[in-house]
Amino acid sequence: MAEKSKIERRTGLLNGFAAYGMWGLVPLFWPLLKPAGAMEILAHRMVWSLVIVIAALLVMRRWAWAGELLRQPRRLGLVTIAAALITVNWGVYIWAVNSGHVVEASLGYFINPLVTIAMGVLILKERLRPVQWAAVGVGFAAVVVLAIGYGRPPWISLCLAFSFATYGLVKKKVGLGGIESLAAETAVQFVPALAYLLWLSSHGGSTFAAHGPGHAALLAATGVVTALPLVCFGAAAIRVPLSTLGLLQYLAPVFQFLLGILYFHEAMPPERWAGFALVWIALALLTGDALRTAHRTARALRNGIGASGAVVATGTVSPARRADDVVAGSDQPVDARP
Repeated sequence: MAEKSKIERRTGLLNGFAAYGMWGLVPLFWPLLKPAGAMEILAHRMVWSLVIVIAALLVMRRWAWAGELLRQPRRLGLVTIAAALITVNWGVYIWAVNSGHVVEASLGYFINPLVTIAMGVLILKERLRPVQWAAVGVGFAAVVVLAIGYGRPPWISLCLAFSFATYGLVKKKVGLGGIESLAAETAVQFVPALAYLLWLSSHGGSTFAAHGPGHAALLAATGVVTALPLVCFGAAAIRVPLSTLGLLQYLAPVFQFLLGILYFHEAMPPERWAGFALVWIALALLTGDALRTAHRTARALRNGIGASGAVVATGTVSPARRADDVVAGSDQPVDARP
């Protein structure tokens, strides 16, 4: 049993690394789709993602959720809002990468946990511990430093962080699984995306059939690029603690940041390094606090079991979940990335 559990955990970690690794390396993919513009790439991503997830659901025969969702107008409305938010997030990210702003885009996903926590305080009236307040304060200072360095607020980073944080908040209310959620959201996106592609084609602006089968295949592959990391993420989420996933999530922006500097050769003047350093300090504070909280909760649970032979229901959150609440900024892993 122990050996099987160890294998499951190793499999989960490998899938987690694969998921966040693919999300981190995706900036290498979007430039391959030129001369297609960001809007055309985004529309193809919506259309082909639905094709891929429907095929996956057919194989897995997981359709019961769809009927339940259609009978719940409020949840349908929330799915529509989530689809709109992830559309903005995807679109801005694709445009940013293909316009030479990979580093600024990576910043958006570094500050996303800080934005999520701030939104929890402002919208959900959550209470933060002192270290969490310190992390948010340092994160705010980082944005100010970067705004001075850029000569403007880092709009790309802020748009990505706020759209993704709000998306996570809405998805928390919807309560669908990863593939099911992506299917519902891309179903909402499908008709306007297809209509846009047809309009673009009728006006001679489509690149899908104009640049050979290789280009068309790459555009169709946007569905695989969207769905494959999600499949790996799903495999990881059921095998490793959420606290581990919360830490692994930083792999994606780290890879994006390194690609921006080492591969795309984007400029990093001293003030930009200073801003990023402040962001990393904030995340270190947040992560350290999360791990300490998880350790204390686990020790309390062990002591409770040792003293009474059973854990009394006191409303204590599981250590893995509590740590992920702090590190990832939500009580469930987010399942859609750039």
